[in-house]
Amino acid sequence: MNFDAIRAFAAESRGGARLIGIDLGTKTIGLALSDLGRQIATPLETIRRVKFTPDAQRLATLCRQHAVGGLVVGLPLNMDGSEGPRVQSTRAFMRNLAPILPLPHVFFDERLSTAVVTRALIEADASRARRGELVDKLAAAYILQGCLDVMRNLADADADTEDNFLSD
Repeated sequence: MNFDAIRAFAAESRGGARLIGIDLGTKTIGLALSDLGRQIATPLETIRRVKFTPDAQRLATLCRQHAVGGLVVGLPLNMDGSEGPRVQSTRAFMRNLAPILPLPHVFFDERLSTAVVTRALIEADASRARRGELVDKLAAAYILQGCLDVMRNLADADADTEDNFLSD
């Protein structure tokens, strides 16, 4: 995990603004939204992908509507941590999105996010149809929550380091 990238993103994204988590799939884009305090991620919406431009416009509309200050994008790394075609596709999507939606973004490891969410839905006895409706936006919330937790832990660790330095 690239802690420096997450620290830089936390500093660059508008403080006090919400963040959107993105689980970019080939057929859908799952979205989640943080609260203003960046403590809790909540599933927001699943966009059925059509073409890049309408998908990007819908995302931009939601970002304006919710006064979003940054994007947390799930990075679909292979299980061994290597990058494959899906990672390249995700990075290309974000490069193409930048002129339309000029917000800071950070990539966050999404390995097993869909599997964890699917398992939780199965344990909750959700039907296959209901799982299909929810899995993408819940995976986005799982990714966003992971990043929010890392951001909070890094901020706490940095504050502790600063406190220890000042007290010496």
